[in-house]
Order: sequence, then structure tokens, then C-alpha cells
Amino acid sequence: MSKLAELEKLGQSVWFDFIRRSLITSGELKELIDKGVRGITSNPAIFEKAIAGSNDYDEDINKLAQSDKSVDEIYEALAFDDIGRAADLLRETYDTSGGIDGYVSLEVNPHLADETEKTIQEARRLYETLNRPNVMIKVPATAAGLPAITELIGAGVNVNVTLIFGLENYKAVADAYISGLEKLAGTGPTVTAGHPVNEVASVASFFVSRVDSAIDKELEKLNQKQLLGKSAIANSKLAYAEFKQIFSGSRWQSLKDAGARVQRVLWASTSAKNPDFADTLYVDELIGPDTVNTIPPATLDSFMDHGRVAETLTKDWEEAREQIAKLAELGIDLQVITQQLQEDGVLAFAKPFDALIQSIAEKRQRLLRA
Repeated sequence: MSKLAELEKLGQSVWFDFIRRSLITSGELKELIDKGVRGITSNPAIFEKAIAGSNDYDEDINKLAQSDKSVDEIYEALAFDDIGRAADLLRETYDTSGGIDGYVSLEVNPHLADETEKTIQEARRLYETLNRPNVMIKVPATAAGLPAITELIGAGVNVNVTLIFGLENYKAVADAYISGLEKLAGTGPTVTAGHPVNEVASVASFFVSRVDSAIDKELEKLNQKQLLGKSAIANSKLAYAEFKQIFSGSRWQSLKDAGARVQRVLWASTSAKNPDFADTLYVDELIGPDTVNTIPPATLDSFMDHGRVAETLTKDWEEAREQIAKLAELGIDLQVITQQLQEDGVLAFAKPFDALIQSIAEKRQRLLRA
């Protein structure tokens, strides 16, 4: 049995945090699916590397440019093609899992992170254009994003809520999801090809390694080296504890009776940034039921080679609370840090998006001159 199959038995799905045209056309994605990969996530940085960093798309860019398509239209045509093909390859996974897995995620324009209504309009448009039941639209968990999440779930759109770093923000995301389900249960789907309450799906993408990167800098200043590399796992375990509590309460029960699905926690940013840490740290230590880990290519290779499969997420919650308490005792404000990480994350996605658009513009101009 492969390690991915072992993880599935423990209730965790692995999604692949990467997409590129050649991954699809070469048959590599189909091979990954056959090995047990059960979904795909993308973001502006991934698309920027794929489109700007390769020649895979030049032929299509040329054809679209010759058809007098704008830069934005070219970007969307390329992204929609990749997302659509990947979703079609994962459709069998979606069907056989009863809609639990088999999803491909596409992010709304990161420049809309602080605009609720435009995020809703953009997400609905993306979902309707792709017109596949196993597409998720990524919406950031910003103050403006939270009401958008409620509206989109309430319309029957699958949502991958991204850029969650802190516990309070996570709880607000879960509340937005449940509020959306309550609305959907009353009105039914209002978007083309939208899902009813017993079929709509969502994940809460909780970012991991960046938390250690930020907190460990503060710990180094305080000469607290014995605490390095522990905060992100502790923070994630406390988020999972909140998940277990939220999706077992009385408010949830009525939705569960209507067939609603829990909003699984998805562990994002799970490659180890510190070379002193085990390269599979953020996979090995976050294995548990009703979760997803979206893993980039190099980390997936490492995990398949020497990762450890065991249910670790449900253990040592008290130790996790003590770790977070120690940070407070040292004067490290986790909530302030995680809020800053979210703000930085929005910018970190906006920059490659802008670079991608600029790259397409340059390629379009160069190819038209050729």
C-alpha cells in the first residue's frame, strides 16, 4: 500500500500544490492521481512560474494574440484550460469519493482581497465559466473575504478559503461557512450549476510553515532556541481542536442532518523553509481525520521516500497549548503576527499575479512582432 493510500485510510487526502500545462499533457498528473493524489491547488505564484517560466504556453499565447485577445483574456484562457483539463482528469476521483475529493482550485484576482462585492462577482463568474462540479474558487480569509465566503457558499459555489494563519481568523472562517450553508439550505443554489446544501464543498486552508518562519525570528532574538520549529505545529493542532468542536455542536447538527459536509481543514505552506528542520515535518506532524494536506512537488517526493505515516494531529493538544502559552509569556503576540502574515500573504500573491500579467503582455507583443 502506498503512503498516500495509508494517509487516506487515516482520513487525510493529499492534494498537489502545483499545476502546469506539461504536467497535464505529459501524463504525469494522471500518474499522480493513480498513485493517490486526490486534488490540485493553484495560486498566482504557481501560475506565474508555469506560464512566465516556461515555453509551454507560447503557442496558445500566439494564437490568442493573433485573435486580438487582450492580456487579461489570454491569461484567463490559459488558466481556464489548465484548470478545466485537471478537473476533468480528477472527475473520476470526485465521483467515486462522493464529492469529498477530486477538486481543482483557482484563485480570484488577489487585488480584490479587500473588496467583498467584487470578490463575489468574480468568484461566481469563474465558477460559472469553468462549469465543472469539482472546481473550487479560492477566496482569502480577509475581513472583506469572510462575507463573500458566506454569500458564495449560500449560492452553491465550492470555496477554498485561503490565507488563514490564526485561530480567531479560522473560527471566523468556519462561522462564515456555516452561515453560508444555513442560507443555502433555505434558498437552494442561485448560481449556474451550483450545488445544494448536501453537495457543496469547502476547505479552510490553514498556512503552516510561514508561522514558524515569523515566530522563530522572534525566538532567536530572545535566545529561546529550544522553542524553534514548534509554534506552527502547535498553532495548527489548536486550529484542528477548534474544528472538532465547531463541527460537533448543536448549530452544526441540523445542517449535518440535511447532509451538509464539514469544512475540512487544509494544511497549506507545508514545505519546510528552515533547512535545519526535517523536510517532511509539516506533513508527518499534521496527519488526522477530515483533513487535506496540499503538498508541493519536492515535499511530496520526500514524503513518499521517507515520510512517516501515523495519526499525529489528534495527539499532544495540551503540549500545543503550552507551546502557545509560552509565546505569550515571552511577549510574542501570535494574533498580531498571524494577522501580519495574512496581509503579507495577500501582497505575496498580488506580486506574482502582476508579474504574470506583465510577462504575458511582453510575450504577446514579441510574438505579434515575429
